[in-house]
Amino acid sequence: MKKIELLSPAGNLEKLKIALAFGADAVYGGVSHFSLRIRSGKEFTFESFKQGIDYAHSKGKKVYATINGFPFNSQIELLKKHIVNIAALEPDALIVATPGVVSLCNELAPNIPIHLSTQANVMNYLDAKVYYDMGVRRIIAAREISLKDVEEIKRRLPDLEIEIFVHGSMCFAYSGRCLISAVQMGRVPNRGSCANDCRFEYTLYAANEDHSTLFRLEEDPGVGTYIFNAKDMNLASHVKEIFDSGAVDSIKIEGRTKSPYYAAVTAYAYRMALEDCYKDQFEAKKYQDELNTTKNRGFTDAYLVHKPFEKENTQNHEYALSAGSYEVSGLVIEDEEHFMCKYKTYPEDEVEIFAPLYSKIQECDNSIGTIYKKEDGKYFVKFKKIVTKDDKELDSVHSGNTNPIKLPGTLPYMTMLRIKAEECDECSSPS
Repeated sequence: MKKIELLSPAGNLEKLKIALAFGADAVYGGVSHFSLRIRSGKEFTFESFKQGIDYAHSKGKKVYATINGFPFNSQIELLKKHIVNIAALEPDALIVATPGVVSLCNELAPNIPIHLSTQANVMNYLDAKVYYDMGVRRIIAAREISLKDVEEIKRRLPDLEIEIFVHGSMCFAYSGRCLISAVQMGRVPNRGSCANDCRFEYTLYAANEDHSTLFRLEEDPGVGTYIFNAKDMNLASHVKEIFDSGAVDSIKIEGRTKSPYYAAVTAYAYRMALEDCYKDQFEAKKYQDELNTTKNRGFTDAYLVHKPFEKENTQNHEYALSAGSYEVSGLVIEDEEHFMCKYKTYPEDEVEIFAPLYSKIQECDNSIGTIYKKEDGKYFVKFKKIVTKDDKELDSVHSGNTNPIKLPGTLPYMTMLRIKAEECDECSSPS
């Protein structure tokens, strides 16, 4: 049985470890502005990126390095040095976007496989073959491609790996080739510094130059305000179709600048979906319930299984980003006996345990608190008291507190403690 790789975003070392713990087979990330996510690129140094690569390899997982920016002439020599420096870290592939950079990678890092970025807009087997003949081993297909076209590329080029996006932010422009941010903010999207202007709320005006009239167009509340704002891609319900096609080698999640919780939930949900495909037990609602706990702009299944003109639900005209239905209150540290507070926790709060997939949770009841399982199969922890690693008892603990807090029992490293957002404001307070 052919298995599909699950590829997750790694915006920094913590997110890299979390994505792998919650089900990813591989992660992608980068260093410096030659990566198309400057904000996340700045969170990795060459040293920490090397740590991430070594960590992944120790787990039998892979790391793909992003060098998918669009260099100017003045940066070519700097780019050459960057390719050499990244290659020395021994990533499992280089993700690039242009033919010139493909050639440079072939010359300077001949032993590292090349993956072609979605920015190259590959939609057909002709373009795919050109890049394959240049030495590209995998193409990350344009987000506008259909599954039928993916199947045709694989039929004609069976040795070429094909990767597709299945989850994350969608761009207002065709495959991310946008200039709105550059025009309005001076931040060039294809240089890695997109300001996300398409997510802003816009007010519309009408003008008449003949007599200098300018007036604001009145709108019904929530209608047409976020005129460029695309919903987020969510293909979890279609993973079985993708698997059955036999044409896809890797499914990719977008979101290097998103939260550690997002990295965990998306890896967890899509890993469940893939494993259920292998067992012929696919259950779309289960994955969607988990994904709905993350912040999002509303979900759309985008273009893989539908043509753009066949639907009208790809835009969100009401808001830029939802709050999400859960808040992370804590993250279990490496000793598995303590957690770091990420929100706030009081004695008697009931907090859900969100552990890496297939983790074994041991129930317990002691002076610190209780770990128990409910009828729906979910595990929870309730603290009887809040005690630091140094045995100092607190009335409560809040984000910003750098003291590890004792758990009633051991929980797997990277386990998240979470609470429903509507319950956050109702948390117990000191009497």
